[in-house]
Amino acid sequence: MKFSALLPLFLLSILAPLSATAAEASRPNILIFYLDDMGWAQPGAYGGKMAPTPHMDALAAGGVRFTQGYSSGCVCSPGRVGLITGRYQARTGHDANPTRAGRELLLSETTIAQHLKSAGYTTGIIGKWHLGDTSAEFMPAARGFDYAMGTVGNLGEGKGPSFYRGKDLVQEMPGEPVTSPVYARESAAFIESNRDRPWFLLMSFNAVHSPHVASEKWLEKFKHLSKHDAPYAALAAEADEAVGTVMARLRELKLEENTLIFLLSDNGGAYQNAEMGGLRGHKWFVWEGGIRVSWLAAWKGRIPAARVSDEPVIQLDVLPTALAAAGASTSIPLDGVNLLPLLEGKTDHLAPRELYFRFGVQQAVRQGDWKLVKAGKDMQPMLVNLRTDPGEQTDLTATEPAKAQALQKLFDQWNATMQPPRWEDQRWNGEEKRKEGRKEKRKKQGK
Repeated sequence: MKFSALLPLFLLSILAPLSATAAEASRPNILIFYLDDMGWAQPGAYGGKMAPTPHMDALAAGGVRFTQGYSSGCVCSPGRVGLITGRYQARTGHDANPTRAGRELLLSETTIAQHLKSAGYTTGIIGKWHLGDTSAEFMPAARGFDYAMGTVGNLGEGKGPSFYRGKDLVQEMPGEPVTSPVYARESAAFIESNRDRPWFLLMSFNAVHSPHVASEKWLEKFKHLSKHDAPYAALAAEADEAVGTVMARLRELKLEENTLIFLLSDNGGAYQNAEMGGLRGHKWFVWEGGIRVSWLAAWKGRIPAARVSDEPVIQLDVLPTALAAAGASTSIPLDGVNLLPLLEGKTDHLAPRELYFRFGVQQAVRQGDWKLVKAGKDMQPMLVNLRTDPGEQTDLTATEPAKAQALQKLFDQWNATMQPPRWEDQRWNGEEKRKEGRKEKRKKQGK
């Protein structure tokens, strides 16, 4: 064979690896900072004053801050199901936190890590899992995560090992119960070791969930506060520092321009010192205080900076947005939508849709500015207009009966397509239970 005939084959042998490399380079890294129990208004960018959060605020200044961003759940595990699957947790009846066998994230569900791994990503989770640890098949290493370490659930809860690394459950983790700096170091190392390939990382904090513990340097900074506020503020500030550590490593490696970043919380604030910005309720309830969360997105050079959006978004949107950014698709029906056109400023509004919330007997549906909410077993559904009444104080059911009926019909139709709760958290099903829960929480906090 003549050299001229071999030349095209030679060129193909060179260009094929280059094409693969170019394809990898075109796929952005995906980074999710996932806070735990952080009040909607905790970061300074949302008006928070208790603890400085310069690194969260920098993300807000560098991207889009959503004022009406939601979790799909009002407690830890259900919210995490929504984030990690892009599907309402009610589809699998996962309405409350797992406490025993049979309450894990079902193996029939596909995780964001599995989706992105199929698209050629190296995947990692560092931090809290809380989706089942009764056997290895339910742990992160079996759910699409190449690298996995952190806590199986909340610190100090349960009788078994509290931590995991890879496929193993372990009794102790160096540095705990102060985990934010540990997760920051592990996350920075994960990013550096995968700097030359597309990666996905879920950095899942224990902060600001109890126990309210922090490094001595942060406790010292807030010693002027009350004994209840000081450790909480220190915990929040140390979590913000961890965000800054990871962002600094991104910049050092010149990866910020090729990384789509989200920062949000798994549900609303849980404690009296959580800054809620006037929202009603808190974690455990489908009032705005339980489901509306800090919600940021940034992608330097791709998402215009310093934008504030009042468009309602939900964490179910993270997965379809990540897939769109990665140039990937899925045949699995997702409940979220691709936010890239909104994030990039190509549109100011999403197509009209309803957002649904269910926590056992509690239920809510939002359509535009209207919300119908039932936050307890004995409560009659209440109709509110969130534009004029963000604190959910005025029931408009009597003056807008048709709207209330229409929203109830929408919820009932949606709920009929979901699976009934596989188990319920009975502590939050009625007014008396709520009172008992508040008393117990104050007792634990020493108040």
